[in-house]
Amino acid sequence: MGGFDQDGFNRFVLDNGVVGFFKEPIKLKSGRRTYWYVNWRNVAEDVFLADQLTDYVIAFTRDLGLSPDCFYGVPEGATKLGVLTQYKWAKSSSDYAPRSHILPMGRGRPKDHGAAKDRLFLGQPRGKTIVLEDVTTTGESLMNSIETLKDAGADVVAAFGVTNRMELRDDGRTVQEAVESMGVQYHALSNALHLLPEACRRNDPGEKAIKAIEEEFDRYGIGKIVLK
Repeated sequence: MGGFDQDGFNRFVLDNGVVGFFKEPIKLKSGRRTYWYVNWRNVAEDVFLADQLTDYVIAFTRDLGLSPDCFYGVPEGATKLGVLTQYKWAKSSSDYAPRSHILPMGRGRPKDHGAAKDRLFLGQPRGKTIVLEDVTTTGESLMNSIETLKDAGADVVAAFGVTNRMELRDDGRTVQEAVESMGVQYHALSNALHLLPEACRRNDPGEKAIKAIEEEFDRYGIGKIVLK
């Protein structure tokens, strides 16, 4: 496996329809309204594409010089990505053997009984852990997972967003700043500033949407974006 190819990954995102546009604005989980979306579901539901995505995540990890024991996907958006990446990472490890690697998964909704490791996880992460999230906007789901893992005794060394929408949080911080305030480094495999201009060229959403997206970045964005 080679190093992480940023241009190739951006093409992978766009070729598979991960970034797109709405005819009318919708409300995000953060409460903000937008004309554009990032949706990794079609990739996560396809074995071939999910396999390619895990290759990109592993190459990205190696380029950063990180050597985790465990990958963990934020429930439930990145659950499959976490499981598949951990499986492939473990299989490629020089010390791969019985009991060498855990296959962790978080519960979307904790059970109301049992030990913490059983209430919160189907396989509790152990060792140096990288947390994976598909899309980061304000980072709340990612930070909640990090907090849950830390409370459970996990050594969270990094958090990855597959795509960062590049928006400031309501407290004025970036997702990176908020995550790193928890003592965890944050990295994104792709971001809106690089993806949106090409997405607009490929599939023109119209003047109304373009103007609204540019205004959205003027209000919430990390950096200015010009789409036309």
